[in-house]
Amino acid sequence: MPRLLIVKTGDSFADVARDHGDFETLFRRALEAAPAGTHVAVFDAPRAVALPALDDIDGLLITGSHAMVSHTESWSEALKPWLVEARARDIAMLGVCYGHQLMAAAFGGTSDFHPAGRESGTHEVSLTEAGRRDPLLGGLPARFRAHLSHAQTVLAAPHGACVLATNAHDPHQALRHGPRQWSVQFHPEFTPAVMRTYLAHQRQALQDQGEAPERLIADVTATPEATGLLSRFAEIVSADTRLERA
Repeated sequence: MPRLLIVKTGDSFADVARDHGDFETLFRRALEAAPAGTHVAVFDAPRAVALPALDDIDGLLITGSHAMVSHTESWSEALKPWLVEARARDIAMLGVCYGHQLMAAAFGGTSDFHPAGRESGTHEVSLTEAGRRDPLLGGLPARFRAHLSHAQTVLAAPHGACVLATNAHDPHQALRHGPRQWSVQFHPEFTPAVMRTYLAHQRQALQDQGEAPERLIADVTATPEATGLLSRFAEIVSADTRLERA
């Protein structure tokens, strides 16, 4: 039975949590297609007093957050050496948005505000050649749509990280940090309804940077390829766990 731990790094907007579920609920829902017997637990990092032991974890999923990695909050900084240890143990990881930026910062890269501003909405992402060969992302089309909502980004990838996906706004849409350690800037757990609600909250900020929020809302579509990454990650962890315990 593979054991996945969702590392919750913050709370969503109150209306998103009320109407659609908070970050961990969105992740759980996207993992419904995970292999039978997958055990999923949640660790609420900002409210925790201690980090969980890594001994009984087969895979980590690090969520998005409304916090900023560059603000170096104490709970976030405490996660960095924990993630470094998890990678040293070759525990599978998938970081999303904040999790993507946090993993990059933990492994020696730089995460901070994007000089071109916020990227929000459903946008096209393209796989690199390495991405097309990757065991996690390689099953996606060469170009696919994904939900995005971020002001910060990975400005410099860690030494040795492999860029798996990119787009016009962000050259680091997906990174591979080790044999089984991935991170993505986009939100595979978001539904179209969640994405539209985020855009509604960000309307003024988007207008201030010259975007058209109503057009972005109208352009929101389903992203089945991106959403499938979470269950695909669970499948990889499950297969590896069976081999390790055989």
